[in-house]
Amino acid sequence: MKIIIPIVAIFIFAMSGCYYDSQEFLYPKLSTSCDTTNFTYSGAVKPILENSCLSCHSNSTAVAYGGNIRLENYSDVKLRVDDGKLLSSIIWPSSYPMPKGSSQLESCKITTIQKWINASAPNN
Repeated sequence: MKIIIPIVAIFIFAMSGCYYDSQEFLYPKLSTSCDTTNFTYSGAVKPILENSCLSCHSNSTAVAYGGNIRLENYSDVKLRVDDGKLLSSIIWPSSYPMPKGSSQLESCKITTIQKWINASAPNN
């Protein structure tokens, strides 16, 4: 019995050193491409808003969760573009950073929305 315990301990110690993961598996490279040439409402801005904002700012949830601010269609979004609240809330200098309770949108998404707004926020 006295011999078995040291042998098991040596075996466990030796096997713990055999663990291997490749760096590519542990830390996959994320796509760093950011296409800000496509800043149409329907092709770029609307999908960002649908994925990041509509859980609180849809027609069915805006009263309860979104401060009665709706972002479900172009006219609602354009209203928030014109009053400056859309951009100020996503770039976080405002007192109401969005998305609420979540991290800031990726810089690529913010740049896409910003370029669309700078192009007069067309309904395209």
